[in-house]
Amino acid sequence: MPKPEMKGKKSAAQKKKLPQAPIGGGGAKTAVKKNPLIEKKARNYRIGGDIQPKRNLTRFVKWPQYIRLQRQKRIIMQRTKVPPSVAQFAHTLDKSQCTQLQRLCKKIAPETKEAKKQRLKDMAGKKDTENKCPPTLKYGINHVTELVESKKAKLVIIAHDVDPIELVVWLPTLCRKKDVPYCIIKSKSRLGKMVGHKTCTAACITTVAKEDAKDLDVLCESFKAAFNDNKEVTRKWGGGIVGVKSQHVLKRRQAALEKEMAKKTGLMM
Repeated sequence: MPKPEMKGKKSAAQKKKLPQAPIGGGGAKTAVKKNPLIEKKARNYRIGGDIQPKRNLTRFVKWPQYIRLQRQKRIIMQRTKVPPSVAQFAHTLDKSQCTQLQRLCKKIAPETKEAKKQRLKDMAGKKDTENKCPPTLKYGINHVTELVESKKAKLVIIAHDVDPIELVVWLPTLCRKKDVPYCIIKSKSRLGKMVGHKTCTAACITTVAKEDAKDLDVLCESFKAAFNDNKEVTRKWGGGIVGVKSQHVLKRRQAALEKEMAKKTGLMM
């Protein structure tokens, strides 16, 4: 049995006060005063409850088949090596060139049915040719081909996303052979808008008004240098772009080879 004196000493040691923490130390945190008017209310996301928060559901959505095919085709075109005859359609007009071309094409846009009907009415019974058809943009792959072969076309415009590509893949070669300037514009829908249709494969300019002749000459010269005489476009293969994961693997492999080569050269020296 322990002595009562010893028991008293132990209890005195336990009751010893510890020193206070310095100012700014980890003392007791002051309670944040809450506004009594604002009442906390937990949200309920069950059926008939609160509106669900916005989430990125891209990976959970089953897209329509035509969208999936578009995306798969784009990735296949990036991964596989594309021959120059097909890869040249990725080389398109820049924004400033496209704006100039659209401005010129707007002046020679094909006339509507109502305008043509009115023009033919005005021509009826007149021998003069004042009301003859004004310069217009010609469109349609067969019509454009005939005009290029007969060298009546002064500038040929081709859409870059024609499907199947076999419809127009030979047209740039024909334009080079006949020495007709051509250009490739982004989107067949944009080209279709110029001619008043939903989409258009190819179009060409045969004649323009006298005041627009200079603009046409400037465009023809720039397009001839960028497309007809550009050997890089006709020889460069496309595609062959690997995915992000494969790019990292190749980088690591290349870094390891360089490191090994540096060690060998260091030993040899």
